[in-house]
Amino acid sequence: MKIIEVNNEQTKRVFLDVAREIYKNDAAWVCPMDEELNGIFDENVNPYFKHGIAKRWIVKDEKGKLIGRIAAFIDFKKANESGQPTGGVGFFDCINDQPTANLLFDTSKKWLQENKMEAMNGPINFGEPDKFWGCLVDGFTQPSYNVAYNLPYYKNLFEAYGFEVYYNQEGFHFYLERGIPPRFKKIAEWITKKPGYSFEHFKFNEMDKYAVDFTKVFNEAWKDFKEDFEPMETDYVRTFIKKAKMVLEEKFIWIAYFEGEPVAIYLMYPDVNQIFKTFNGKLNLINKLKLLYMVKTRKITRARSVLMGVVPRFQGLGIESAFIYHLEKVFEEMPQYKELEFSWVGDFNPPMRKLWESVGAESAKKYITYRYLFDRNAPFKRYPIPEGK
Repeated sequence: MKIIEVNNEQTKRVFLDVAREIYKNDAAWVCPMDEELNGIFDENVNPYFKHGIAKRWIVKDEKGKLIGRIAAFIDFKKANESGQPTGGVGFFDCINDQPTANLLFDTSKKWLQENKMEAMNGPINFGEPDKFWGCLVDGFTQPSYNVAYNLPYYKNLFEAYGFEVYYNQEGFHFYLERGIPPRFKKIAEWITKKPGYSFEHFKFNEMDKYAVDFTKVFNEAWKDFKEDFEPMETDYVRTFIKKAKMVLEEKFIWIAYFEGEPVAIYLMYPDVNQIFKTFNGKLNLINKLKLLYMVKTRKITRARSVLMGVVPRFQGLGIESAFIYHLEKVFEEMPQYKELEFSWVGDFNPPMRKLWESVGAESAKKYITYRYLFDRNAPFKRYPIPEGK
């Protein structure tokens, strides 16, 4: 075996090709867009490089065949917030061979140690946790856009190396034809009529206003909830909306207000993986035209719910239910949508899990985010679950 650092245009292309080789016989896999993955490792595109570093490697066998890849990265804003300096590994793909996996993990570990880290989480993203986060361990069906997917044996590769469960995650699926339960609908309808509350969906012609409001709620809702929280910047929201404008639905983004102040947010988007499935990672002109046509002719039948957040003093008041109430009406206007996926919910967030169960959603996929301590004698601590949850 030979491990090669990704450090030029050729090795950058090969890094992308590793996944195409590993998954070439897997019918469920959807190749992520090359442009998007390249952007994650581009210092001019990914804002995490303002306070972080990353490195990538590929592995070839003695015949020159691609058999693995991995990325390691450090977000210096988060690295020291969980008991020991911790980096991350992700974009791990490998043949079913433990020595190959070990070589990739060892190489990442060495680089992280050289940069003063004492542990590594994985598989995770060098960016927001709504993308490429966790190792899929159950529910090996076609993934939604930006949702983690891997072959079943990856779990064994991580655990045989010594990674331990840091937290568990679930993906919930809701089949829209069932409708929401009458009791849930009654409560949600009551919430929407309470004095002082208003609910607005996003509008492109008022993007700046909604981007500011969305960011404000996100940062207030998550700052005390996640131990490794990093504030979102309004520019990040604006950039996301501009890039995704071709496929975004205005009524898939909602903000709740109380007496004019934003207090809760909800975001979902069409599952473009239903179209990307045939693109093999290439978003060239022909595929862009194909994507535009498929979106305009309403060929997408699944939406992915990405996040829902409520500022602390308004939590537990049923605002989440009110979002679902409004979305039911949205889907009545868009009958092409048959399924809604919420990915993902961590085991450290029982209230959100309870919400989706009460709506009638089913747990369809399970993931694990692992942690590996470099000092094998150090005590291992799982991600904390809030007291009383």
